[in-house]
Amino acid sequence: MTYDDKELFNQAMEDVRPLKQRASVVYLAAKSAPSQRPAPARPSQENFLITELFAPQPCDTPLYFKQDGIQQGLIDKLGHGKYLIEARLNITRMPVMRARALLFEFMERVTQEECRTLLIIHGRGPSDDSHANRVRSFVARWLMQFVQVQAYCCAQPAHGGAGACYVALRKSARARGENRERHARRLR
Repeated sequence: MTYDDKELFNQAMEDVRPLKQRASVVYLAAKSAPSQRPAPARPSQENFLITELFAPQPCDTPLYFKQDGIQQGLIDKLGHGKYLIEARLNITRMPVMRARALLFEFMERVTQEECRTLLIIHGRGPSDDSHANRVRSFVARWLMQFVQVQAYCCAQPAHGGAGACYVALRKSARARGENRERHARRLR
């Protein structure tokens, strides 16, 4: 850079001020305004997830599940990571029973918070009989036991690849009602 170039650059930048430093943590807005009354405490369900041993899924078989009636477009978008991940659970290197308990508690919490898209990081082992692959196989079975799970599939490499899965949950009754009202207003 010559002296003239540097001088021109300095003249062009003389009124520019540095941006303020921002925190690296991003807080998402709450989905709904908190009510004045505390929500009635719901009794926690008993953990119904299976614990029996079974033949684990082969490592090279990707996790995939879709309930009847779910459009292929949802699966395609889910698999490409197009939906905003609203909650994450990491159960890598955990014993099967601990992973079972954490997954059950997690699913109860995200159902109450009306989350729609989840990321569950379960890990992936080098062989079919490795511990990570057993947990992965159990997660696939457990997710099918939840009524609110519409679909799940392998995550993008940036989110864990074959060692993680995206999960799409059913809309809550309140969200379905809001959606119905919004579309009814549009048709008027």
